[in-house]
Amino acid sequence: MDNNKKSEEFYIKLKSQLQDTALWPTEYLYKFIVISETSKIEEIKALFNHLGAVINTRPSKNGKYTSVSVNVRMKNPDAVISKYKEVGEKVEGVISL
Repeated sequence: MDNNKKSEEFYIKLKSQLQDTALWPTEYLYKFIVISETSKIEEIKALFNHLGAVINTRPSKNGKYTSVSVNVRMKNPDAVISKYKEVGEKVEGVISL
């Protein structure tokens, strides 16, 4: 199975889970991991600019990677998935958790 099909199946499952477990709009916590480069972290922050997001970063033990947590109010599961896709497309090497 190719990666596009796997990711689409993942997003379909995620949308179903989000619909079943939350009343929308709601606060949603995104978690990303990137190489510890200021530019990568700033790219993620910029994608959540003007959304009222609370963003926290934490370097890994050896400092090679940085965890970026973004707590933001999202209007529905489609908006959550759209933002995951946007980050994945615009920030090279990002890992979404």
